[in-house]
Amino acid sequence: MSDSGDSDVAWTYYKDRPEWRDVTPVPEDEGPNFVVVIAHSEKFVDVYDYFRAILQNNEKSERALHLTKDAVELNPANYTVWQYRRDILKSLGTDLTSELEYVEAVIKNSPKNYQVWHHRRVLVEWLQDPSLELELTRDALMQDPKNYHAWQHRQWAIKTFGLYDREMDFVDNLITEDVRNNSAWNQRYFVVNNHLGWSDLNVQKEICYALEKIKFIKNNESAWNYLRGVLLHDKRSISGNAVVISFCEELYKNKCRSPYLLAFIIDICDEAIKKGETSCLHNATRAVELCQALAGKYDKIRSKYWNYLCEKFKKSQQEEENNKDTENNITEQI
Repeated sequence: MSDSGDSDVAWTYYKDRPEWRDVTPVPEDEGPNFVVVIAHSEKFVDVYDYFRAILQNNEKSERALHLTKDAVELNPANYTVWQYRRDILKSLGTDLTSELEYVEAVIKNSPKNYQVWHHRRVLVEWLQDPSLELELTRDALMQDPKNYHAWQHRQWAIKTFGLYDREMDFVDNLITEDVRNNSAWNQRYFVVNNHLGWSDLNVQKEICYALEKIKFIKNNESAWNYLRGVLLHDKRSISGNAVVISFCEELYKNKCRSPYLLAFIIDICDEAIKKGETSCLHNATRAVELCQALAGKYDKIRSKYWNYLCEKFKKSQQEEENNKDTENNITEQI
């Protein structure tokens, strides 16, 4: 689907079709001070000149509907064409089942086209029938697991029509196939957040799930980010979950220096400092050491960020030392 369509031998220009003789084509108005003229093909100019004419005349007919199909084929991202096509469909009372089949074909050719996905959504809303949407989006995601439009449409259909039942199995299969698939991790969070809920049991279950995937690939940012998101719902917080802390410290003890692990431990230290619950493992001194390690060796590309945090923790470190001195003086006086 593109501007170039002149090689189509069977094509007959609208200006040469007898059934369109009653319509005067409307050329594109570039204005008096245009910078450049877009080099559209002759077919493109012909189709869109007639599209502008029916739009201007507000014609809603079968031939107008067919014309919008030709216009979409030349430019599937043209929002005005899609909107007018919907207006015609509604006016004519057209069978929307055949329209769904047509849209599916367009999606297969233009899977990252926002306009066609929006058109699909409107059709499903009109029909109140989402029975084909999970399969459609699954097929699109098999071609490109990161297709944002397919994920957005899938989430809309699931949330609007309550299609949660098998989604966790679907997501688990995607994560098993590619544990770094950030879109699949996001979808897992979506299902728990909007359907299963963040009961303490579910929180601990999802923490264990994330830890198992991290154990498999320790340098996987997607799993670490998911773990962070889940811990937002943990009443123990990031610095109070003994399972998570033990897991992180065991990785560190076994020489794992993933930047995501080090950053996670820094966050544990940071929260402990803010709560006034520092320990021999989680304090400002260790946070400084980890920031320096990240800046100098393990995450140099973000060295400025880690150096910035390091300076912040140095201030906390000084406060910790001052507090210790004060405590020692009090003890000596006693």
